Amino acid sequence: MRLTVLFILFSFFLRAQRDTCISAPLVCIHFAGQIPSGDMVKRFGNNMLVGASFKYKTNKNFVYGIEFNYLYGKTVKEDVMKQLKTPEGNVVDNAGNPADLRITERGAILNIQVGKVFAFSKRNRNSGLFVSFGGGLLQHKINLYDAQQRIAAVKGELKYGYDRLSFGFGISEFVGYMFLSKNHLANFYIGFESLQAKTHSLRVLNYDTGLRDTQQRLDILTGLKFGWVLPLYKRRPNDYYYN
Repeated sequence: MRLTVLFILFSFFLRAQRDTCISAPLVCIHFAGQIPSGDMVKRFGNNMLVGASFKYKTNKNFVYGIEFNYLYGKTVKEDVMKQLKTPEGNVVDNAGNPADLRITERGAILNIQVGKVFAFSKRNRNSGLFVSFGGGLLQHKINLYDAQQRIAAVKGELKYGYDRLSFGFGISEFVGYMFLSKNHLANFYIGFESLQAKTHSLRVLNYDTGLRDTQQRLDILTGLKFGWVLPLYKRRPNDYYYN
């Protein structure tokens, strides 16, 4: 009789342990440092990325989500202002003085993703190897900021002739680790992500060359990504329950 009772209790304990993998919406904020390659490395240097996403993790550890990213970089390799520079290499303002023209990289990424968490331990089936794939849109440009508003050549819509605004569709891959704690205090993911996009110019004419940009580009961004996660649990993952 005692053995039977112990066997029943042990069976319930094992079943409870198995049922700790739960479904939950996940609100995420993430950061990344990225290195360009492909055609993008000819135009830009390294960039930073910040973004937010909404994901849903099922009780089978599949993860579906949508995310928006804003990217920023200080290094622009393509000199779109070379025809407006003096022999000393300065862009001058309307009065002929050296201008305060700040040239940076700007961009945005919208991505839809599907992935899966492969748990390492039965004690926490909501954490483990996190692999995901995505598809979406990439847009980037050369941002021209005339700090003193004294350069007629880039005033208003004229700067659009120099900004190389590009847009296209791409795919992404992420491999890393996701950790969702049982006490809700530490929830994050970290790993490597790569994005490959086929882009093209959205501008009719580049003013510095006087030519249309008809090139089809392969733009690639690869980097380390860290995300902070807020799980919207209906129940705590360590509250054992039964189907």
